[in-house]
Amino acid sequence: MRYFTLTDILGRPEGASEVIAAKRQIPNGPRLKALLSGQRPDGGFGVHWYKKWAGPHWRLVSAVELGVPPENEVARRAARYLLSRLPWPEARPSRIAGLWRLHASIPGNAVGVCSRLGMADDARVKRIAELLAEWQWPDGGWNCDSAEDARHSSFYESLSTLWGLNEYLRVRGDGDVRDAVNRAAEFFLKHRLFKSCHGDTVMDARWVKLHYPLYWHYDILQALRVLDRAGKSGDPRTREAFDIVKSKRSRDGTWRPEGRYWRLGKATGRPSGRLSEVDLNRASTEVVDWGREGPNEMITLNALRFLVRSGRLP
Repeated sequence: MRYFTLTDILGRPEGASEVIAAKRQIPNGPRLKALLSGQRPDGGFGVHWYKKWAGPHWRLVSAVELGVPPENEVARRAARYLLSRLPWPEARPSRIAGLWRLHASIPGNAVGVCSRLGMADDARVKRIAELLAEWQWPDGGWNCDSAEDARHSSFYESLSTLWGLNEYLRVRGDGDVRDAVNRAAEFFLKHRLFKSCHGDTVMDARWVKLHYPLYWHYDILQALRVLDRAGKSGDPRTREAFDIVKSKRSRDGTWRPEGRYWRLGKATGRPSGRLSEVDLNRASTEVVDWGREGPNEMITLNALRFLVRSGRLP
Protein backbone atom coordinates (compact mmCIF):
# COMPACT_ATOMS: atom_id res chain seq x y z
CA MET A 1 0.00 0.00 0.00
CA ARG A 2 2.84 2.36 0.82
CA TYR A 3 4.58 1.69 -2.49
CA PHE A 4 1.45 2.29 -4.58
CA THR A 5 0.54 5.38 -2.58
CA LEU A 6 3.98 6.88 -3.10
CA THR A 7 4.11 6.15 -6.82
CA ASP A 8 0.51 6.23 -8.06
CA ILE A 9 -0.95 8.90 -5.78
CA LEU A 10 1.96 11.13 -4.76
CA GLY A 11 3.98 10.73 -7.96
CA ARG A 12 7.28 9.84 -6.34
CA PRO A 13 9.86 8.50 -8.85
CA GLU A 14 10.84 4.83 -8.80
CA GLY A 15 14.41 5.78 -7.94
CA ALA A 16 13.48 7.65 -4.76
CA SER A 17 14.88 6.00 -1.63
CA GLU A 18 11.50 5.79 0.08
CA VAL A 19 9.97 4.12 -3.00
CA ILE A 20 12.81 1.60 -3.24
CA ALA A 21 12.45 0.79 0.46
CA ALA A 22 8.69 0.34 0.16
CA LYS A 23 9.00 -1.86 -2.94
CA ARG A 24 11.44 -4.17 -1.16
CA GLN A 25 8.85 -4.75 1.55
CA ILE A 26 6.07 -5.90 -0.81
CA PRO A 27 6.90 -9.64 -0.51
CA ASN A 28 6.63 -9.31 3.28
CA GLY A 29 3.05 -8.04 3.18
CA PRO A 30 0.82 -10.39 5.23
CA ARG A 31 -1.85 -10.70 2.54
CA LEU A 32 0.62 -11.46 -0.22
CA LYS A 33 2.41 -13.97 1.99
CA ALA A 34 -0.91 -15.68 2.70
CA LEU A 35 -1.81 -15.80 -0.99
CA LEU A 36 1.49 -17.51 -1.84
CA SER A 37 1.55 -19.88 1.13
CA GLY A 38 0.88 -23.60 1.02
CA GLN A 39 2.22 -24.20 -2.48
CA ARG A 40 2.64 -27.85 -3.47
CA PRO A 41 5.61 -29.24 -5.44
CA ASP A 42 3.58 -29.14 -8.67
CA GLY A 43 3.02 -25.38 -8.29
CA GLY A 44 -0.63 -25.64 -7.21
CA PHE A 45 -2.17 -25.24 -3.79
CA GLY A 46 -3.89 -28.57 -3.28
CA VAL A 47 -7.22 -27.53 -4.78
CA HIS A 48 -8.63 -27.24 -8.29
CA TRP A 49 -6.83 -24.55 -10.28
CA TYR A 50 -10.03 -22.48 -10.55
CA LYS A 51 -11.40 -23.16 -7.04
CA LYS A 52 -13.11 -20.06 -5.66
CA TRP A 53 -11.18 -18.40 -4.22
CA ALA A 54 -8.24 -20.51 -3.07
CA GLY A 55 -7.12 -21.91 -6.44
CA PRO A 56 -4.03 -20.50 -8.17
CA HIS A 57 -6.17 -18.68 -10.75
CA TRP A 58 -7.65 -16.36 -8.13
CA ARG A 59 -4.62 -16.20 -5.86
CA LEU A 60 -2.52 -14.92 -8.75
CA VAL A 61 -5.03 -12.25 -9.79
CA SER A 62 -4.94 -10.86 -6.25
CA ALA A 63 -1.16 -11.27 -5.97
CA VAL A 64 -0.39 -9.18 -9.04
CA GLU A 65 -2.78 -6.48 -7.84
CA LEU A 66 -0.77 -6.40 -4.61
CA GLY A 67 2.40 -5.88 -6.63
CA VAL A 68 4.05 -9.29 -6.36
CA PRO A 69 7.50 -8.93 -7.96
CA PRO A 70 7.69 -10.58 -11.41
CA GLU A 71 10.73 -12.55 -10.31
CA ASN A 72 8.87 -14.16 -7.39
CA GLU A 73 9.38 -17.86 -8.03
CA VAL A 74 6.33 -19.01 -6.05
CA ALA A 75 4.08 -16.84 -8.22
CA ARG A 76 5.81 -17.93 -11.42
CA ARG A 77 5.53 -21.62 -10.51
CA ALA A 78 1.83 -21.09 -9.82
CA ALA A 79 1.44 -19.35 -13.19
CA ARG A 80 3.16 -22.20 -15.00
CA TYR A 81 0.89 -24.65 -13.19
CA LEU A 82 -2.13 -22.59 -14.24
CA LEU A 83 -1.06 -22.56 -17.89
CA SER A 84 -0.63 -26.33 -17.80
CA ARG A 85 -4.22 -26.76 -16.63
CA LEU A 86 -6.02 -24.33 -18.92
CA PRO A 87 -7.95 -26.03 -21.73
CA TRP A 88 -6.92 -23.27 -24.10
CA PRO A 89 -5.35 -22.80 -26.61
CA GLU A 90 -5.87 -26.45 -27.62
CA ALA A 91 -9.64 -26.45 -26.95
CA ARG A 92 -12.06 -24.44 -29.04
CA PRO A 93 -15.18 -22.88 -27.55
CA SER A 94 -18.65 -23.45 -28.92
CA ARG A 95 -19.69 -21.29 -31.85
CA ILE A 96 -23.43 -20.64 -31.94
CA ALA A 97 -25.13 -18.34 -34.45
CA GLY A 98 -21.74 -17.14 -35.61
CA LEU A 99 -20.49 -16.09 -32.13
CA TRP A 100 -17.90 -17.77 -29.91
CA ARG A 101 -19.34 -18.66 -26.50
CA LEU A 102 -16.83 -19.04 -23.66
CA HIS A 103 -15.93 -17.90 -20.16
CA ALA A 104 -13.41 -15.45 -21.58
CA SER A 105 -12.58 -13.98 -18.19
CA ILE A 106 -10.69 -17.19 -17.30
CA PRO A 107 -8.10 -17.08 -20.10
CA GLY A 108 -8.23 -13.29 -19.90
CA ASN A 109 -7.10 -13.34 -16.28
CA ALA A 110 -4.42 -15.91 -17.09
CA VAL A 111 -3.00 -13.70 -19.86
CA GLY A 112 -3.02 -10.68 -17.53
CA VAL A 113 -1.34 -12.51 -14.66
CA CYS A 114 1.36 -14.02 -16.87
CA SER A 115 2.03 -10.67 -18.51
CA ARG A 116 2.51 -9.02 -15.11
CA LEU A 117 4.89 -11.83 -14.08
CA GLY A 118 7.14 -11.37 -17.10
CA MET A 119 5.79 -14.42 -18.93
CA ALA A 120 4.14 -12.75 -21.92
CA ASP A 121 6.68 -14.39 -24.24
CA ASP A 122 5.38 -17.86 -23.39
CA ALA A 123 3.96 -19.31 -26.61
CA ARG A 124 0.76 -20.37 -24.80
CA VAL A 125 0.15 -16.86 -23.48
CA LYS A 126 0.71 -15.35 -26.91
CA ARG A 127 -1.64 -17.84 -28.55
CA ILE A 128 -4.41 -17.34 -25.97
CA ALA A 129 -4.18 -13.57 -26.45
CA GLU A 130 -4.49 -14.00 -30.20
CA LEU A 131 -7.48 -16.32 -29.81
CA LEU A 132 -9.28 -13.97 -27.43
CA ALA A 133 -8.95 -11.25 -30.06
CA GLU A 134 -10.32 -13.69 -32.63
CA TRP A 135 -13.23 -14.75 -30.39
CA GLN A 136 -14.32 -11.17 -29.61
CA TRP A 137 -17.95 -10.35 -30.34
CA PRO A 138 -18.96 -7.59 -32.79
CA ASP A 139 -19.96 -5.22 -29.97
CA GLY A 140 -16.47 -5.44 -28.46
CA GLY A 141 -16.92 -7.89 -25.59
CA TRP A 142 -17.26 -11.60 -24.91
CA ASN A 143 -20.04 -13.83 -23.58
CA CYS A 144 -20.53 -17.40 -22.40
CA ASP A 145 -24.30 -17.41 -23.01
CA SER A 146 -25.17 -20.40 -25.20
CA ALA A 147 -28.64 -19.10 -26.09
CA GLU A 148 -28.81 -18.63 -29.83
CA ASP A 149 -30.53 -15.24 -29.49
CA ALA A 150 -27.84 -13.86 -27.11
CA ARG A 151 -26.18 -11.05 -29.06
CA HIS A 152 -24.97 -8.64 -26.35
CA SER A 153 -21.64 -9.17 -24.62
CA SER A 154 -21.39 -9.86 -20.90
CA PHE A 155 -19.93 -7.19 -18.62
CA TYR A 156 -18.69 -9.98 -16.35
CA GLU A 157 -16.86 -11.91 -19.04
CA SER A 158 -15.52 -8.81 -20.78
CA LEU A 159 -13.92 -6.74 -18.00
CA SER A 160 -11.30 -9.28 -16.90
CA THR A 161 -10.62 -10.11 -20.53
CA LEU A 162 -10.02 -6.45 -21.32
CA TRP A 163 -7.68 -6.23 -18.32
CA GLY A 164 -5.72 -9.30 -19.37
CA LEU A 165 -5.32 -8.30 -22.99
CA ASN A 166 -4.29 -4.80 -22.02
CA GLU A 167 -1.60 -6.12 -19.66
CA TYR A 168 -0.34 -8.27 -22.53
CA LEU A 169 -0.45 -5.29 -24.88
CA ARG A 170 1.59 -3.16 -22.48
CA VAL A 171 4.38 -5.73 -22.74
CA ARG A 172 4.11 -7.03 -26.30
CA GLY A 173 2.49 -4.27 -28.37
CA ASP A 174 0.64 -6.71 -30.62
CA GLY A 175 -1.47 -4.95 -33.28
CA ASP A 176 -4.44 -7.33 -33.26
CA VAL A 177 -4.54 -7.26 -29.48
CA ARG A 178 -4.41 -3.46 -29.51
CA ASP A 179 -7.49 -3.39 -31.72
CA ALA A 180 -9.26 -5.86 -29.40
CA VAL A 181 -8.40 -3.73 -26.33
CA ASN A 182 -9.72 -0.56 -27.97
CA ARG A 183 -12.93 -2.28 -29.05
CA ALA A 184 -13.48 -3.76 -25.59
CA ALA A 185 -12.86 -0.40 -23.93
CA GLU A 186 -15.37 1.19 -26.27
CA PHE A 187 -17.91 -1.48 -25.27
CA PHE A 188 -17.82 -0.22 -21.68
CA LEU A 189 -17.54 3.45 -22.58
CA LYS A 190 -20.59 3.45 -24.82
CA HIS A 191 -22.54 2.11 -21.84
CA ARG A 192 -20.97 4.77 -19.59
CA LEU A 193 -19.82 1.74 -17.57
CA PHE A 194 -23.20 0.90 -16.05
CA LYS A 195 -26.08 2.06 -18.26
CA SER A 196 -28.06 0.71 -21.14
CA CYS A 197 -26.74 1.87 -24.49
CA HIS A 198 -30.33 2.82 -25.37
CA GLY A 199 -30.95 5.24 -22.50
CA ASP A 200 -30.28 6.06 -18.85
CA THR A 201 -31.42 2.76 -17.38
CA VAL A 202 -29.00 1.37 -14.78
CA MET A 203 -28.35 -2.15 -16.00
CA ASP A 204 -27.70 -3.66 -12.56
CA ALA A 205 -27.95 -1.89 -9.19
CA ARG A 206 -25.08 -4.02 -7.83
CA TRP A 207 -22.71 -2.45 -10.34
CA VAL A 208 -22.77 0.94 -8.61
CA LYS A 209 -21.81 -0.56 -5.24
CA LEU A 210 -18.16 -0.96 -4.30
CA HIS A 211 -16.44 -4.26 -3.54
CA TYR A 212 -12.96 -5.73 -3.22
CA PRO A 213 -11.90 -8.21 -4.46
CA LEU A 214 -14.30 -8.40 -7.40
CA TYR A 215 -13.23 -11.84 -8.69
CA TRP A 216 -15.51 -12.42 -11.72
CA HIS A 217 -18.09 -9.86 -10.57
CA TYR A 218 -18.39 -6.29 -11.84
CA ASP A 219 -18.61 -2.80 -10.42
CA ILE A 220 -17.94 0.67 -11.77
CA LEU A 221 -14.78 1.29 -9.74
CA GLN A 222 -13.11 -1.83 -11.09
CA ALA A 223 -14.20 -0.80 -14.58
CA LEU A 224 -12.67 2.65 -14.04
CA ARG A 225 -9.43 1.05 -12.88
CA VAL A 226 -9.23 -1.26 -15.91
CA LEU A 227 -10.07 1.57 -18.33
CA ASP A 228 -7.42 3.72 -16.67
CA ARG A 229 -4.84 0.96 -17.25
CA ALA A 230 -5.97 1.00 -20.90
CA GLY A 231 -5.34 4.75 -21.17
CA LYS A 232 -8.99 5.78 -21.14
CA SER A 233 -9.16 7.71 -17.85
CA GLY A 234 -9.68 11.00 -19.68
CA ASP A 235 -12.67 9.83 -21.69
CA PRO A 236 -15.67 12.02 -20.69
CA ARG A 237 -17.92 8.96 -20.66
CA THR A 238 -16.23 7.84 -17.44
CA ARG A 239 -17.33 10.95 -15.55
CA GLU A 240 -20.79 9.83 -14.54
CA ALA A 241 -19.52 6.58 -13.06
CA PHE A 242 -16.73 8.32 -11.21
CA ASP A 243 -19.06 10.97 -9.83
CA ILE A 244 -20.96 8.11 -8.21
CA VAL A 245 -17.74 6.67 -6.79
CA LYS A 246 -16.64 10.09 -5.55
CA SER A 247 -19.99 10.63 -3.83
CA LYS A 248 -19.32 7.52 -1.72
CA ARG A 249 -16.18 9.00 -0.15
CA SER A 250 -16.37 9.15 3.64
CA ARG A 251 -15.69 12.32 5.59
CA ASP A 252 -12.26 10.97 6.55
CA GLY A 253 -11.34 10.73 2.84
CA THR A 254 -11.62 6.95 2.51
CA TRP A 255 -14.03 4.57 0.81
CA ARG A 256 -15.79 1.56 2.33
CA PRO A 257 -17.04 -1.69 0.79
CA GLU A 258 -20.74 -2.06 0.12
CA GLY A 259 -20.73 -5.83 0.04
CA ARG A 260 -18.31 -8.70 -0.45
CA TYR A 261 -18.08 -11.87 -2.48
CA TRP A 262 -15.89 -13.88 -0.11
CA ARG A 263 -15.74 -15.45 3.31
CA LEU A 264 -12.98 -16.94 5.41
CA GLY A 265 -12.90 -20.70 5.49
CA LYS A 266 -10.77 -23.79 5.23
CA ALA A 267 -7.60 -22.16 4.00
CA THR A 268 -7.39 -19.99 7.14
CA GLY A 269 -7.58 -22.99 9.42
CA ARG A 270 -10.88 -21.73 10.83
CA PRO A 271 -13.68 -23.33 8.79
CA SER A 272 -17.16 -22.21 9.71
CA GLY A 273 -19.53 -24.98 10.82
CA ARG A 274 -18.99 -28.70 10.36
CA LEU A 275 -18.53 -28.84 6.61
CA SER A 276 -17.07 -31.94 5.01
CA GLU A 277 -13.76 -31.80 3.14
CA VAL A 278 -15.69 -32.00 -0.14
CA ASP A 279 -17.95 -29.10 0.83
CA LEU A 280 -15.02 -27.03 2.03
CA ASN A 281 -13.20 -27.57 -1.25
CA ARG A 282 -16.24 -26.37 -3.19
CA ALA A 283 -17.06 -23.35 -1.00
CA SER A 284 -16.03 -19.84 -2.08
CA THR A 285 -13.64 -19.30 0.82
CA GLU A 286 -10.65 -16.97 0.91
CA VAL A 287 -7.14 -17.43 2.23
CA VAL A 288 -6.87 -13.83 3.49
CA ASP A 289 -9.13 -11.33 5.20
CA TRP A 290 -9.61 -8.37 2.86
CA GLY A 291 -11.40 -6.31 5.50
CA ARG A 292 -15.04 -6.66 6.34
CA GLU A 293 -15.81 -3.43 8.15
CA GLY A 294 -14.57 0.13 7.97
CA PRO A 295 -12.39 1.78 5.32
CA ASN A 296 -11.01 -0.48 2.61
CA GLU A 297 -7.44 0.13 1.50
CA MET A 298 -7.73 -1.27 -2.03
CA ILE A 299 -11.02 0.49 -2.80
CA THR A 300 -9.58 3.75 -1.48
CA LEU A 301 -6.36 3.27 -3.43
CA ASN A 302 -8.17 2.57 -6.71
CA ALA A 303 -10.54 5.51 -6.27
CA LEU A 304 -7.63 7.87 -5.58
CA ARG A 305 -5.70 6.44 -8.51
CA PHE A 306 -8.49 7.39 -10.86
CA LEU A 307 -8.84 10.83 -9.28
CA VAL A 308 -5.17 11.49 -9.95
CA ARG A 309 -4.94 9.91 -13.39
CA SER A 310 -8.06 11.68 -14.68
CA GLY A 311 -6.80 15.04 -13.42
CA ARG A 312 -9.62 15.45 -10.92
CA LEU A 313 -7.37 15.63 -7.86
CA PRO A 314 -4.88 18.51 -7.51
